[in-house]
Formats: sequence, structure tokens, C-alpha cells
Amino acid sequence: MKTKSIFFAVCVSIICVGCHVSHKNEMRQVVDRGLERAMIQSKLMAECLWAEKEKMPRTIGKDGKLLTASIHWWTSGFFPGVLWYLYEETQNDSIRQYAEDYTWRVKDIQYTTNNHDVGFMLNCSFGNGYRLTGNEEYKKVLLQGAESLSTRFNPIIGCIRSWDWNEDIWQFPVIIDNMMNLELLTWASKNSDSVRYVNIAKSHADVTMKHHFRPDYSCYHVVSYDTISGLPEKKETNQGYAHESAWARGQSWALYGYTMMYRETKDSCYLEQAKNVAHFLMDHPRLPEDKIPYWDFDAPDIPNALRDASAAAIMASALIELSQYTDGDFSRQCLSVAETQLKTLSSPEYLAEPGTNCNFILKHSVGNYPVNGEMDVPLTYADYYYVEALVRYKKDILKE
Repeated sequence: MKTKSIFFAVCVSIICVGCHVSHKNEMRQVVDRGLERAMIQSKLMAECLWAEKEKMPRTIGKDGKLLTASIHWWTSGFFPGVLWYLYEETQNDSIRQYAEDYTWRVKDIQYTTNNHDVGFMLNCSFGNGYRLTGNEEYKKVLLQGAESLSTRFNPIIGCIRSWDWNEDIWQFPVIIDNMMNLELLTWASKNSDSVRYVNIAKSHADVTMKHHFRPDYSCYHVVSYDTISGLPEKKETNQGYAHESAWARGQSWALYGYTMMYRETKDSCYLEQAKNVAHFLMDHPRLPEDKIPYWDFDAPDIPNALRDASAAAIMASALIELSQYTDGDFSRQCLSVAETQLKTLSSPEYLAEPGTNCNFILKHSVGNYPVNGEMDVPLTYADYYYVEALVRYKKDILKE
């Protein structure tokens, strides 16, 4: 009887090892396929816009043609970031040349003080470039950019102002997306002699944690603050279905932002917030089996509502990182959801065929549904976080 038990245990162990190897091989194929397709599409995109030095890819217009954006549009840093990630993976000199060229296109953003998205624009481009090359000129741009971004901080409120438009509606609007710009500030403190930048980032994250979230850890899109009392005056949405709904990309920004803040500060309160947001997303009854969220978790036409690949890509990248800071069943759940998202995004339904989709990598994202803007189209930031998620998975998970 004892011999049979040992034999059974050995068989089970062999089966488990085999399943693990099989799963790892499957995910390696998913990652390799995604990165290979990203390389093809991004080279075509880079060649397409090479001569137009003031333009960056944005989406596909309603005429079915490539819609570009100026370097001052908030998404201008994402395509250079894609190129840097692909260079990191391939060490391809031509990709590096493209990455350098497209990065320098946004250099003047370092002086921008009327836009909270300086972090997106510079950290994705110059930030990745500096991380990979150590170019001191990149560092100078990033530090100046952090200084410019910090001018939007209001010490009474404790946050960085997001938008300057619609002053007749909001006194001091702060959007959940703004969490993503804090990484530039944390980086600046680590690469200078000033703790002011990280203190601003922590203040913004703390105030946002206090006022942006509901009891179930879903978040509002826009919180406007009274400039005298420093307290919220309105809690609304601008891109979601309703003021009290859970706009999918906003929830992903929150997940990513607090995971990043834990990485940068090691403050456990940010880790707990990231875990709580992750639970809301992963356990949500309206998260589809393929883990690509509807554009809003409360959209009235679910299950026929549009999906948002950008929300899924951001979420996948954040969950991969969060899985490395946690353990047990929660860590495994984070990784499992992210793996499903990567497999779905790397399927023919979402991954564009070479030379199609105006050379964007992913299909089926939603920009601003309430104004019928960028509906069921590729978006440059969906591509960025998809490639980032693939690179993270390859480095952090497949190496194990």
C-alpha cells in the first residue's frame, strides 16, 4: 500500500510539472507572437511618419485613415515608448534609431506647465530612453519636465491640477488618470537632490486615495476640489457612462498608479490600495471570461457594449507587476487574469495582421464614448501598455 501511495504521488508530481512546462511554453509563444507582431507594425509606423517630424500616431480616423497628433497632444510619448521597449527586447540598431528620433520630437514638452500629462509624454519616451541608454541629455529633459509638472501642484488641496478647461464647471479638477504622471516625479527625486517631487507625488496619491474611491474601491473619473477649503466640491465623470459608474480605463489607471507608487515608495498603504482595486476588477461579475473589459462596467447594453483593449492592456501590465509584490492565491489570481488578457489580446480578434490597422498593433479600444470619440479603434496607448505587459511578463515570469 505504501509503495502504491509513493507511486501515485510521483505520478501526480510528474503531471503537475508537465502542466507547468506546457503552460509556460504556451505563454512563451503568446509573448513571442505579440512582440514579433509589434515589431513589424511599429517599424511600418515609424517608416510611415519618418519625414513628418511634428506628428505622432494617435488612432484611425472616421475616414478609415491614420489619424496623427501633434507632439503637444497627451499621447505623444507612447509611440517612442513602444520603440524603446522593442529595442530593449531586440537590441536592433534601426529600432533604436527610430526610438531616438521619435523621442526627441517631444523634447519641448519639458517646458509645458499647462498640461498634467507631462508625465505620460516624457516618462514613456525619455524615461524609457534614459533607463536603457543612460543618456545624460535625456536626464536633463526629464528633470526639467518634473519641475514643470510640479508647478501644477496646489498645496491647499494637495494635488496636481489636471485640466484648465471648463473653469465654469470645475474649480480644480483632478482625474484618476493623473496617477500615471506621478512616476516622473518619483523618478526626479531619485535622480536629483530634491525630495520635493516625491513629496508632491505622495500627497497627490494620498488625497486621491481619500476622495476618489467608493467603498467598493471603484473610482470616480473626475473629482473637483474647492480651492479655499481644499475639499471635494464635485465627483463626476467625463468619459464614463455616468457619474457613479465604473469607467473601465479609469479603474485600470488606478490599479496601475497605486502599484507604481508602491514600487517607488515601498509604502504599504499603496500596496493595499492596489490590491483592493485589483479585487474590484478581477472579481467583478461583469468582467468577461476573456478578461477584456467593457468600456464601462456599468454600460447599459452589456453584453453588447464595446470592449476596451486599452483598459485590458493597462490592467494586464499592472497585474503582472502586482503579482510580484504579493503572494499566495492573490498573486496567482493576478497572474492568471493577466495571462488570459495577454492571450486574448494576442489572438486574431485583437492583434492586427501585418500591414493592416494603419500599422497599430491592437484593435478594439474606446477613447471617449460619451462624445462618440475614438470608438472601437486602435489607440496608441493601448499598444504601449500591451508591449510593456509582454516585456514585463517575459522578464519577470518566463525567466522563473
